[in-house]
Amino acid sequence: MKQHDTDIIIAGGGLAGATLALALSRSLPQLRVTVVETFPLSPDALPDSYQPSYDARSTALAWGSRLIFEELGLWQRLAEHATPIRHIHVSDRGHFGATRLNAADHQQEALGYVADNRWMGLCLMRELLQTNVVWQAPAEVTDMQPIADGVRVTLGADDGERQLTAQCLVVADGGRSGLREKLGFRVNEQAYNQHALIANVSTSQSHNYTAYERFTDAGPMALLPHGSPTRAGNTAALVWTLDSEALDELLALSDDDKCQRLQQRFGWRLGRFARIGECSHYPLTLKTVDESVRPGVVLVGNAAHALHPVAGQGFNLALRGLMVLVEQLRLATGQQQPLGSLSVLKAYQNRHRQDWQQTVRFSDSLIQLFGTNLPLVTGARDAGLMGLDLLPGAKRWFARQAMGLGGRRAEIRTPGTTATERSSDE
Repeated sequence: MKQHDTDIIIAGGGLAGATLALALSRSLPQLRVTVVETFPLSPDALPDSYQPSYDARSTALAWGSRLIFEELGLWQRLAEHATPIRHIHVSDRGHFGATRLNAADHQQEALGYVADNRWMGLCLMRELLQTNVVWQAPAEVTDMQPIADGVRVTLGADDGERQLTAQCLVVADGGRSGLREKLGFRVNEQAYNQHALIANVSTSQSHNYTAYERFTDAGPMALLPHGSPTRAGNTAALVWTLDSEALDELLALSDDDKCQRLQQRFGWRLGRFARIGECSHYPLTLKTVDESVRPGVVLVGNAAHALHPVAGQGFNLALRGLMVLVEQLRLATGQQQPLGSLSVLKAYQNRHRQDWQQTVRFSDSLIQLFGTNLPLVTGARDAGLMGLDLLPGAKRWFARQAMGLGGRRAEIRTPGTTATERSSDE
């Protein structure tokens, strides 16, 4: 096999790219992994202690994602600032349908967790500094050409361009990067004609570790428990779906008026909304790539599929896909196959396809089902929510989707262990 400058180049060192780099270092320490990122990795940038910010953006981690981070040896540190979700309450505003999920009913300490993005990034960086992963930063991948048994990647940096050869390029720089399109991947887009407003809020009543999913005639909203992992506080992470006109109107309001508007839409289950933090927003579009691989290149994370945040499954789906990719690369290494060969990457795509298709359908169907106010449809979905609350089998299925255990996932294995795959149904 031809010698390259490195084995794997990961374009993007965010949560997906950094997690993949760590997983590869755990499972395949003999591989040379290079991460290309616009922000430098430096021990000086890592604080001695983490102080959560009120306005910190966060991510919902399913129970299945916790299991993956445990296998990576990262969960113990992550858990220091990960708020558990012990209850999920799903309701349809103005209608009688509702369903409730409780972790204790499934013999788990939590259904999922909420962790600040910055905290997850710091935990990953600390671990990566202890590995042989090479960090090319600040730099970005600007182009790629296929070569024998691999790719030649062009890196753009402040000091000019340079090139690296590798067996495989992994595009992990998110759904808004232009690298995916520049490389010629065809993206399917379905605009929801809505925006997601993200902010942290304070309420007069404790969240009691409950995540609320509230469907309204103007779009879904979610409130996730946020703050201390050991004390049920009064801070929640808000994801509020709005159309363009409503978003512009809301952003023009004072913070007090924003809280009042939120009160009208969500109700009083958490008491009075007392404070809303810094608001950010982005347009909602379902993006998928049917063929996310080609010789020497594979898309992962939001570069391969970007979902509506209604079910909180985007990063969890990406994480499961990363583990499947690592397992496929491990098998290829054992069989001395080129890591960027189309047969290897196609095998990864086929193994991950059912999971991402099922997760996309699950998330998109919620939007379609709760996005109409036709009497027959509203009656059916209210009956469905009540049915979930009354039928153990249906409720168990719904809980497994929420916990990120609906599909299969590959295990991370350290050298010397056998190749097996565990079903989430075990």
